Amino acid sequence: MAQKQNKTQPTNQSVDAYLAAVADETRRADAEALRAMMERLTGQPATMWGPSIVGFGECSYRYESGREGRMGRTGFSPRARETVVYVVDGFEGRDDILARLGRHRTGKSCLYIKRLADIDQAVLEELVVESLARMRERYPDGA
Repeated sequence: MAQKQNKTQPTNQSVDAYLAAVADETRRADAEALRAMMERLTGQPATMWGPSIVGFGECSYRYESGREGRMGRTGFSPRARETVVYVVDGFEGRDDILARLGRHRTGKSCLYIKRLADIDQAVLEELVVESLARMRERYPDGA
């Protein structure tokens, strides 16, 4: 049986155009700030993954089930109600970092924030740096 292709793939869509089209002014400014931070922390340019994820770097993965593919190392998506930041879960110290972050909620590898003003951005940077380190350990192949 052929393996299914992941729905979320890198595209040639313009990150600049995508971010410029974010309707809410605060969410758009937050997205630009997140882009700058993640480009600085990853050393990678922003790339669109699917129609709505701004991703940075990429790596190969293979699950025990045999499913494999490529994914971004980190990224975010400025949605209508909140911004989703994609960071790996399940590493030691993650809960301690999240306890210092400020107003947010989580779901697996998703961190949901309403506004960057609601959180400590230095703590967010710490979380992204730790997440990237864990991603490099788990998935060393890639940028």
